[in-house]
Amino acid sequence: MKGIVEERAVELGRYIAENGATVRAAAKKFGVSKSTVHKDVAQRLKMIDTPLYRQVKAVLEYNKSQRHIRGGIATRLKYRLRAQERADQ
Repeated sequence: MKGIVEERAVELGRYIAENGATVRAAAKKFGVSKSTVHKDVAQRLKMIDTPLYRQVKAVLEYNKSQRHIRGGIATRLKYRLRAQERADQ
């Protein structure tokens, strides 16, 4: 079981680093929880593959810095769609 967890951590790390993916996107792609992804790439990967860990950490920090922008865009779209629905009625 331990080998499988380590392999998953490396696979998740590669996916995030190569695609600039968020924790949520990686969790969805691999069918695991966001908590599992975070634990794998933040704790396990550091001990397994330090250079990959650093790449993943940079991607996750960038995603975190952009989170408020993505949230604002989603909120704006939500209210724009609501207004359009009201206008159509």
